[in-house]
Amino acid sequence: MMYRMKNFLRRTREDESGNTVVEFAIMVPVFLVFLMMTVEVGLMTIRSTLLERAMDETVRYIRLNTGAAPTHDDLKARICSLNIVPDCADNLKLEMIVRDIRNWEELPTEYTCTDQSEEIEPMGGYSFGMDNELVILRACAKFTPIFPGTSFATSLTLDGAGDARLTSMTAFVQEPR
Repeated sequence: MMYRMKNFLRRTREDESGNTVVEFAIMVPVFLVFLMMTVEVGLMTIRSTLLERAMDETVRYIRLNTGAAPTHDDLKARICSLNIVPDCADNLKLEMIVRDIRNWEELPTEYTCTDQSEEIEPMGGYSFGMDNELVILRACAKFTPIFPGTSFATSLTLDGAGDARLTSMTAFVQEPR
């Protein structure tokens, strides 16, 4: 009986046919996490680029149509036309800040963003300014990360509803009417 047991243990110790299964079981989760992080970063980059482009096109529209004063909803619709984030009309918040070039004041560091876990509050400042004044248009769009458990998604600043934010800022000078 002891001979059979020693023989079985010796054969089992020398058999290397299961080594790849161990390597596979260790490495596949690591590669899947990297794949999920890559998808998350890629989508966030695309959304950020689309937000920047939409902001640039909106400012171009404002500058070319001197004298026209589009409403907040018009600007929001123009920016959301590129489908930046899901449910853009509810997840995008715009803020217009007028600054005098000759008497500069610091901009607020915090962007005004939506938070689905709180009550909706009205939009911040919205003014096209007077002739030759600098107008800063800031946007904050919220989105839900696809893979919230990945290390990249956990490094994002999330609000109470678990949404991350994309911010963009652009400026233009209000032309004389």
